Amino acid sequence: MKYFAGEFDVAVIGAGHAGIEAALAAARLGCRTVVFTINMDAVGNCPCNPSIGGTAKGHLVREIDALGGEMGRAADACMLQSRMLNKGKGPAVHSLRAQIDRRAYSEYMKHTLELQPGLEMKQAEIVDLERISDGKWRLTTRMEAQYTAGTVILATGTFLAGRIYVGDVSYESGPDGLFPAGFLSEPLRKLGLRLRRFKTGTPARVLRSSIDFTNLERQDGDDPVIPFSYDTLTPKENSEPCYISWTNEKTKHIILENIHRSPLYGGKIEGVGPRYCPSIEDKIVRFSDKPRHQLFIEPCGANTEEMYLQGMSSSLPEDVQIAFYHTIPGLEHVQIMRSAYAIEYDCVDPTQMDSTLEFHDLPGLYGAGQFNGSSGYEEAAAQGLVAGINAALKLQGKAPLLLDRAGSYIGTLVDDLITKGVMDPYRMMTSRSEYRLVLRQDNADERLTPIGRELGLISDERWQRFQKKETAKKQERERVLKTVLSPSEELNALLVSRGTSPVSTGVRLADLLKRPELNYQVLSPFDPERPDYSDAVFENVEIELKYEGYIRRQKADIAEMRRLEQKALPQEIDYMEITGLRSEAQEKLNRIRPGNVGQASRISGVSPADVSVLLIWLAKQAGEPLHPSQSGEQ
Repeated sequence: MKYFAGEFDVAVIGAGHAGIEAALAAARLGCRTVVFTINMDAVGNCPCNPSIGGTAKGHLVREIDALGGEMGRAADACMLQSRMLNKGKGPAVHSLRAQIDRRAYSEYMKHTLELQPGLEMKQAEIVDLERISDGKWRLTTRMEAQYTAGTVILATGTFLAGRIYVGDVSYESGPDGLFPAGFLSEPLRKLGLRLRRFKTGTPARVLRSSIDFTNLERQDGDDPVIPFSYDTLTPKENSEPCYISWTNEKTKHIILENIHRSPLYGGKIEGVGPRYCPSIEDKIVRFSDKPRHQLFIEPCGANTEEMYLQGMSSSLPEDVQIAFYHTIPGLEHVQIMRSAYAIEYDCVDPTQMDSTLEFHDLPGLYGAGQFNGSSGYEEAAAQGLVAGINAALKLQGKAPLLLDRAGSYIGTLVDDLITKGVMDPYRMMTSRSEYRLVLRQDNADERLTPIGRELGLISDERWQRFQKKETAKKQERERVLKTVLSPSEELNALLVSRGTSPVSTGVRLADLLKRPELNYQVLSPFDPERPDYSDAVFENVEIELKYEGYIRRQKADIAEMRRLEQKALPQEIDYMEITGLRSEAQEKLNRIRPGNVGQASRISGVSPADVSVLLIWLAKQAGEPLHPSQSGEQ
């Protein structure tokens, strides 16, 4: 017998990385919020990598934190090892990555949700979702409890119609042996959502004592540790090393000999897998000329002996897994505790949403995370934060949070999903941003903390620290522009030793810092007046000086992009009626319904000529005179 169980402002379906950020944001903005999870012990679970961050993903975590999200604080609290990736490259691609204790992380996030005022947690599977007459949403659980909510956020991860594959074995399941969400797909289809099947996979977990570390390459964390969160004033120390090994010809031979037993190559898996995180069998086939592939052996936690084999996901049968893992140096006698598997699941076509992550035709319904076709904890958390904030703002009658590509990686992520769509699980990479020199991780707070403060997600104490840091950056930049170093034998000896030219007259400290061969640390003996600021202040000032010209050019590109972004496109346009648009552009524009001309210009199949047609059409609608370049005059 169905019964009414409660009414909420915001209901979040799923308590993974997207659901957590969505629920916390909505509750912190004053909405009565409920979050549903199939298993309360799996809140914030990390079914794949026991890590947070990485290339471009570290940028996302910093941005989530700068807006007032939780992931950065949790990662810092549960960190086992921290490393800054790509330090040998330019600052645009420097990215923080933390090995975390996955159980501690889950407990941290569950407790944070439990302590949040205005937020309730329910262990329940949602089996039906429908819009009712007053515009609200009704959610029904498998136990026949019914809830109503003003807005709903779908954050189902890989649980929606989840199916596990290991060789010939296939069964309905969520990740980590948890129950799947087996009933919700059909109600979503009835609502008009276009669902598709995606696939991802995870490597085996193995027993630490069965690994021979003798000849493996050890990988330690960085010292000092740099935290993700601007709230982490005293970061933890590194406590666990990681190790590197390699596959070989024996590994390759066993996999190719059994490739017909892979459900991926046998045609049993319908779902599309992640292009940028292939299984080991996929690597062997796609990169057949490579003699070996790298793998990382990583701890899963401080109080477990499980180790994670990063880079070795597979859906081959268990007996084949055992055989090929045993060919790898250090793993000759390894004991597998959890076999590798592939998981297939339902997700949505994200081009059905706008930049708030609300569905075009279903007011009050939002999507976030892997449900939107992305992959990765960080991408999920970023979308959850955007969806949770916008669900709350909508109910409060406030203007939505709209993050564009030029202001954040989060904006780039959302824009890519809703504008370009996805053919395989989307992974954030620095190369996806045209403005990556402006969107560095070191200035995430400068870009986004004022927005988080305006929303109400940044505390007074945090805001004061931010303002103090911004003041220090301004003062330090002014100082190095004014400070002049006199030429001396000692200074010139240093300059020559670093491979840069000596000076014969006084030189500004700022001009020396612009040289790629020099930095604050190298010049410190000649800078006795250097103030006692944080390393982050000096890092930011030095980067801004060194790349000043490039940054200026990117900001000019951003200004042009934002000019097009200001040309709003009404949602009710029928593009079939606009003369001059090519048929492909008409079809794509009608389906995706971009919010502005800038977004329209990034849709695959919309050409520069089509953009010109749109600009002319908008000018005519507004009664504006046409610019000669628009009218065709010379």
